[in-house]
Amino acid sequence: MHRRLRKKKTKIRRRKRKSQAMNPSPLSPPWVDLPSDVTANILQRLDVVEILQTAQKVCTTWWKVCKDPSMWKVIDMRDSLPDFNIEIMCREAVDRSQGQLTDINIGYFGTDELILYISERCSGLKSLTLKLCCDVSSYALREAVRNFPKLEELHLLFHCIGAEDVENIGTSCPQLKSFTLNAAGTNYPGLGHDDSWALAVSKSMLNLHHLCLLGHNMTSEGLEAILDGCPHLQSLDIRRCFSIDLNKGNLGKRCSERIKDLKFPHDAIDDCNKIASEFVHCYNYYDSEFSNYSDSDLFGNYEDYSEGDYEDYTDLFADDFLASFLPGGHQYI
Repeated sequence: MHRRLRKKKTKIRRRKRKSQAMNPSPLSPPWVDLPSDVTANILQRLDVVEILQTAQKVCTTWWKVCKDPSMWKVIDMRDSLPDFNIEIMCREAVDRSQGQLTDINIGYFGTDELILYISERCSGLKSLTLKLCCDVSSYALREAVRNFPKLEELHLLFHCIGAEDVENIGTSCPQLKSFTLNAAGTNYPGLGHDDSWALAVSKSMLNLHHLCLLGHNMTSEGLEAILDGCPHLQSLDIRRCFSIDLNKGNLGKRCSERIKDLKFPHDAIDDCNKIASEFVHCYNYYDSEFSNYSDSDLFGNYEDYSEGDYEDYTDLFADDFLASFLPGGHQYI
């Protein structure tokens, strides 16, 4: 009896070996055996949408790497087309960082809820960029930066905030070294002179190394205040600040001697026009397209955002406002 069982088991083992020899297991893809840090370096070259929609689904190894908080220390969504899921995807990326987020760049789709969501979870943030995020109010931004005491860079591209908000930002972020406030519409003929933004910077942002105040109505006195209040300033962008007279006293000489990288009021603004053109393209896309994927498929635990949340989107950008950014239109910037 025992001999028969042994013979039977031997035959089974031989058949298995023969079957394995005839049908070898498929080789694992070569990228599976890469070190995790190398894999992360490769995947970080993709944008957030590509990672969440596609890359993480390739294999188990990539899934694990894409869930690692170190993958999400930097989140760059400056060129993400706005649709009904993009804010949800941004929140997912923020959550995956588990508080390790240091640098985030948001274009077009930012909202009050999103910026406050980030501030509640990522107090170690060092760099924040908002590009044409017209749904982020001054109040939400002011509240958010209170939770960013380590913030070193803040760039607001075509974002309107008041001088009091600028001063509050400087007070809340004492380590701020780089600040950008590109205005839309502040330097339009007939609006008069206004040094309030410049004075707010000079009072509250004493450690600045880089400053861009493009398109503001500050005067030579405002610029003098900035030079007095920001002794560490190395680069200064005052393009479209036409109320500044650099020939007044020794202001021009002082700027040239103090500032290593100086952009003058009449210097070209091609880079700003490029941003505005991108916005018009993005706006047209948003107006004509709908999302091709489901919220529940990607992030079932997150609240769905309906079309009603965006019903007033087009009212924010009237034709005359858009025309100000287009070639041949009124150059507000």
